[in-house]
Amino acid sequence: MREPSENPNAPSLTTSFLTVAEVARLLRVSNMTVYRLVKSSQLAAVRVGRGYRIREDDVRRYLQQRYMDAG
Repeated sequence: MREPSENPNAPSLTTSFLTVAEVARLLRVSNMTVYRLVKSSQLAAVRVGRGYRIREDDVRRYLQQRYMDAG
């Protein structure tokens, strides 16, 4: 049996997850925009029941990848 710490992609128990609505509020976009980002694999998410949960770290990573220097 594998230990959870052996998988580097496995979230730890202290990982903070956000709902689609919470991510939409943070990014100031619609829920549908967040769903599109998830569906197009631009934003990693895990399916929980009928909804999705998104790690805070993945939201940060998404923003960092798309950050553009002004100037």
